[in-house]
Amino acid sequence: MKPVKVGVLGLGTVGGGTVNVLKRNAAEIARRAGREITITRASTKDLSKSRICDTQGITLTTDPYEIINDPEIEIILELIGGAGAVKDMVLKALENGKHVVTANKSLIALHGNEIFAKASEKGVIVAFEAAVAGGIPIIKAIREGLSGNQIEWLAGIINGTGNFILTEMRDKQRNFANVLKEAQALGYAEADPAFDVEGIDAAHKLTILASIAFGIPLQFDKIYTEGISEITRADVKYAEQLGYRIKHLGIARKTSQGIELRVHPTLIPERRLIANVNGVMNAVLVKGDAVGPTLYYGAGAGADPTASSVVADVIDVVRALTSDPENRVPHLAFQANALVDIPVLPAELFRTSYYLRLKAEDKPGVLAEVTRILAEHQISIEAISQKEPLKTKKTVSIIMLTQITLEKEMNAAIAEIEALTTVTGKVTRIRLETLG
Repeated sequence: MKPVKVGVLGLGTVGGGTVNVLKRNAAEIARRAGREITITRASTKDLSKSRICDTQGITLTTDPYEIINDPEIEIILELIGGAGAVKDMVLKALENGKHVVTANKSLIALHGNEIFAKASEKGVIVAFEAAVAGGIPIIKAIREGLSGNQIEWLAGIINGTGNFILTEMRDKQRNFANVLKEAQALGYAEADPAFDVEGIDAAHKLTILASIAFGIPLQFDKIYTEGISEITRADVKYAEQLGYRIKHLGIARKTSQGIELRVHPTLIPERRLIANVNGVMNAVLVKGDAVGPTLYYGAGAGADPTASSVVADVIDVVRALTSDPENRVPHLAFQANALVDIPVLPAELFRTSYYLRLKAEDKPGVLAEVTRILAEHQISIEAISQKEPLKTKKTVSIIMLTQITLEKEMNAAIAEIEALTTVTGKVTRIRLETLG
């Protein structure tokens, strides 16, 4: 059979890595796909820029639409990123009857519903394994490997920058600001790091995972998102003393009332495997009713790891080129007409345990007053610890772990505690998940 011609939009880290993997492993890829796969054209902003890939035999252009409108190209690899002009490029490629492979999580999270509808209309495929957790084949695992299960919940470390920062804070007792500067120097974090450290990147990825896990439309706007910039060395230390580690998790859980979608710092028991995922690595824990808990671990970013997922998608598309569109694996795991708009719960209806840290005057009766407020809101205390007061101050730090409770009750209790004249400043609240 004649080779399948591929066009690449974007020759940055992921695009360059993808070109390298497709060329380096060409013979093995052809054996798997059943046909040779050839990159014939690629677009880039700067034709003179040095690259990490060999572009010999590839026609370069600064106009992506030259590739999108090329009738000989069957598969478009969208590796530019972002969700602005790229959305129009992808929709035009689909309109032209081309299959699309992308690593663009924001594009899928924000516009995936529209994009998949267009793909279904034109009978083509949009593949996006690389959009979540880089080289970890988590989408294929949930969509295909676990398709016999009802997914009960999933929890993932799906942003390497945040995980690197929290790991350094724990291992080297450093503060957030200093580690963030190092992450920027190493290229893990951008000059404006909010996308990573405030949880937006993880929320994009969780949007995709939740849709595949539960058969719901993509709903990025309904995810509760909280960053790690307020986590202190003290919180990391106290958590460790209690047998926990703090990780920035994306959590999706199906309940009788609806679905919880949340990204936030989380205490998890140090004995859990996912608690020991360090540095820039990613991991996703998925609980199915038949299989039980399963853990997927690997590199969440980087040229070759992400290219691994992109190329795997290309192979899948090539294998499906001659198949009936109705018999292909659905984009979001469930048949398009079977997606169910299960309600996504507001944050006040989350049910979880909590770590609380507060500063209070070092005198009798203060702790009793705090515990009274918690009890009035049906919040049971699992553990409590009062730290030694500083010699220069008359306040002490009180650390508490609670049992599972409703978030709106915790919100009300914290407001009352902060209003006490014997309590100084804000109460630090970090959610706690046992992931059992």
